[in-house]
Parts: sequence; C-alpha cells; structure tokens
Amino acid sequence: MHLIQQVLFILVLAAAVGLFAKKVRQIGKLINLGKPDDPITDRKKRWKNVLIYAFGQKKLFRNPLVGVLHFFIYAGFIIINLEILEIIIDGIAGTHRIFEKPMGEAYLWLIDAFEVLAVLVLTSCVVFLLRRNVVRVKRLNTSDLKGWPRRDANIILITEIILMALFLTMDATDGGFLISKYIHVPQEVAINKTCWWLHIIGVLAFLNYLPYSKHFHIILGFPNTYYADITPPGEMENMPNVQKEVEYVFHPENAPTEPTEQHFGAKDIFDLKKSQLLQAYSCTECGRCTAACPANQTGKKLSPRKIMMDTRDRMEQLSKNKDDKQTLLHGYITPEELRACTTCNACVQECPVSISPLSIILELRRALVMEESSAPPEWNSMFSNIENNFAPWKFSPEDRGAWAQNP
Repeated sequence: MHLIQQVLFILVLAAAVGLFAKKVRQIGKLINLGKPDDPITDRKKRWKNVLIYAFGQKKLFRNPLVGVLHFFIYAGFIIINLEILEIIIDGIAGTHRIFEKPMGEAYLWLIDAFEVLAVLVLTSCVVFLLRRNVVRVKRLNTSDLKGWPRRDANIILITEIILMALFLTMDATDGGFLISKYIHVPQEVAINKTCWWLHIIGVLAFLNYLPYSKHFHIILGFPNTYYADITPPGEMENMPNVQKEVEYVFHPENAPTEPTEQHFGAKDIFDLKKSQLLQAYSCTECGRCTAACPANQTGKKLSPRKIMMDTRDRMEQLSKNKDDKQTLLHGYITPEELRACTTCNACVQECPVSISPLSIILELRRALVMEESSAPPEWNSMFSNIENNFAPWKFSPEDRGAWAQNP
C-alpha cells in the first residue's frame, strides 16, 4: 500500500511541476517579445531596493493594519512552505515526518511556530475577504476589476484559508504539537492522511494556478523590483532619434540627404522593453496606483492599474493567437486614457513592487502623437510653437525678452 501511495505521489508531483514549468516558459517567451533593456547599472542600489521593497514590503506599511496582515500572509508563504519540503520527502520516501527524529526538540518548536503563523495567515485572509466583499474598500471594487479579476482575488484568499485549515487539522490529528494542547482532536490516522493528501494536492494546484493569476507577483515581484527604473522620479527617458532631429535644426549640414524610416513610441508589446512586460506580470492589482492618480480621481477614464492589466491581457491573447491583428494601442488602451495622464508619477510612487505604469503610458502616447499625428488642438498648437519658436509660446525667439523692457 505504501508503495502505491509513493508512486501516486511521485506522478502527481511530476505532473504538477511539469505543468508549472511549461506555463512559466510560456510567460518567459512572452516577456522576451519585448525590446532589450539598457545595460544594468548600480547593482548595489537595485539589491537594496529588493530588500526594502520586495522583502521588506516598505510601502505596504504606510497603512499599518494592512501592512501587518499582508506581512503575515507573506511570511506564511515563505516560512510555512519549508514544511512542504518535508511533505515532499515523506511522499517520495514513504516516511512520516522525516525531520522529527534528527531535529529532536527543535522540530517541535518549529512546528509550533508554523502553527501560530498558520493561524495568523488564516485570520489575515478572512480580514482581507471581508475588506473586499463586505466593507468593499473602494480601490478593490472599481469597474476595472469586474468579473475575473475580482473572482481571482477571492479564489486565492479562500484557497489559502483552506490550505491553512488543512495544515492545522493535519497537525492536530498527529498529536504532540501546539494546537493539540489547546484543542482536543482525536489522533485519527485516516483524518491525518486525508488532510496530508488534500494539503499537498492543494499546494500543487495553487502552484499551477499562480501563473494564471495576479498572484504571480509573489514570485515575479522580486526580479521586477531589481530591474525597476532607478532614475530620479519625473526624469523621462530621452529619445535619441528625436534628439538627432533637434541637432539637425542647429546643424543642418549634418542632416542625412536620404530619408530614413524611424519609429517613435510603442503601438504594441513588441515595441515595449522586456522590463515593462515583466512589470505587467508583476502587477498585484492592489489599485494603489489608481487610487493615487489625480486624473482618475477627477473622473477621467485613466486607471494605471488597468494599463498594466491590459498589457498583460494583450500578451496572453498573443499566446493564444499569434496572428491576432489587434494592437495594445487602440485595441486595449484608448487615446482618451493616455491623454488624461499628467505624468505626475503618483502611480509610480505608490506601487509596492516598483512598477511604472507611467513608462508604458508615455511610450503609447508618443506613438499616438508622433506616429499617428493624433493630439488635441491645444497640444498641436504647442507643438507648432516649439517647432517654429523653440518654446511652447507664440513668440519668436527674438521677442522672448521683450517683457523685461516694459515692466
């Protein structure tokens, strides 16, 4: 009987890991559809950002209650999953709590700590479920979360509650651990084994659900924080081809005699950088960016969270249909959304995992204006003045200082 269970466990484990690896490779290929990034600089600062924002979750603690509850879930994911290693070894080898004997008394302390943490994770998930579905926190109940995104969040929270309940029941029916000291549970082998199987199958199912969910950020949030832009807030990336055109104005003798084909900005994901596509899969959909966006708060259609979700949806659509003729610009994100952005950097400042919706907005808006010549009349007037007068105002360069002569 033990041999049959071992073989069954190995088959289930191999299938789960194989399916997970297949989906991760697919996501990797989609991210690699983007343009290469600039060479990595200041690695020390990047690792510091990973420690502060990814591991330390610094921005989440601006709201202490949410920060602490989220930290419990995060710590549970990192620490309790060490117990998964023992379950996997037990499943393959046909043993029972293989680390108990060699670790001795320390093992009991470790499992007791896991149980306390499991209770904290379970409690935190219940609170977050109530915040989403009973209290109905505004940023978690906006129109861009209707349908699957809202269900996804609830599915994850409910799954974590079930997994923690199974873990606690499994320990309680095994005897000798913290929970059995306060709650009398019969040491029933059948219940223990059932919970053991349901728990590990649930964990493996959860593993394969992650790449299809916004909760993939628990893995990609770390590399995303490392590769995030570290230039000062508000500093826009220069466009070398535009800079050359400006230089030709002052030095026309250097201008090429033959017309050259040039592209500006981004119309689709192929025109974005790999790091920007990584950001789309790292988005937590927490809505802090949209809640802080002044354009959104004044009734405009712009939602930085939706920008990231649309970018991810576009990549997923390409994985299903490579010949899809839609583009990210127009097909998923409208000019109205892009024009509403004030480039204030509030969305970048608020993101807990260092995502920059603004960088994608700017690239799409550049394509809209410079490739399609699509801009409001006020913008076109400003562009014309800059082109002719080298300033946004309708004054010739010679008259620019005239105001000082007649104070």
